[in-house]
Amino acid sequence: MKNTTGTTARTGNTQGTSNSKAAGNTNKTAKGSLLAKFFTDMLKDIYWAENHLVEKLQVMMKAATTDELQEAFEDHMHATQKHKRRLQKVFEMIGEKAEAKKCEAMDGLTKEAETIIKETEEGTMTRDAALIIAAQKIEHYEIASYGSLVQVARTLGYDRAATLLEKTLWEEEDTDQLLTDIAESDINPMADEEEEEDEAKAGKEPETSGMEA
Repeated sequence: MKNTTGTTARTGNTQGTSNSKAAGNTNKTAKGSLLAKFFTDMLKDIYWAENHLVEKLQVMMKAATTDELQEAFEDHMHATQKHKRRLQKVFEMIGEKAEAKKCEAMDGLTKEAETIIKETEEGTMTRDAALIIAAQKIEHYEIASYGSLVQVARTLGYDRAATLLEKTLWEEEDTDQLLTDIAESDINPMADEEEEEDEAKAGKEPETSGMEA
């Protein structure tokens, strides 16, 4: 699986604002705009998503076959907890209370992961390959969400908030790439061999005793 998120490359100063507000996070005009309200709603949405994901990553970690994937999910769980704390800081920076609003997209993506666990055999590489696909779908949603939040934050003059959100964006991109590396190096090739073995067993002719009637 290749990383096809299409996110922009990281460069030194990516603030992208030529007229920074002295106290950019408390701009009254921005705070009362429709875009600012939409930004706050997006924050509530991703805040719910991160809280929800901490719980679901534990389920995915326990279901994974290989130690490598289990560790990747565990690391992502710890990173997600850090992302939650960052979001709380962002809420504080813009003068809003940290609240969660159900994210239907994340709810659907984690339900898909749970379905994969039910439909794949425990202890197989095929399960791990499928779990990586499910996890990368989650990552791509988070990358798109944080990328949008960064851009809107800059537009509103929330420069400090944008910097925090961008750190999370970069970490999500790193996690996505790690999952790609794990899949391509071991799990996908081994899952392919696993399928071939199963097909060979299914196509094997039953042995005859050699006795005739």
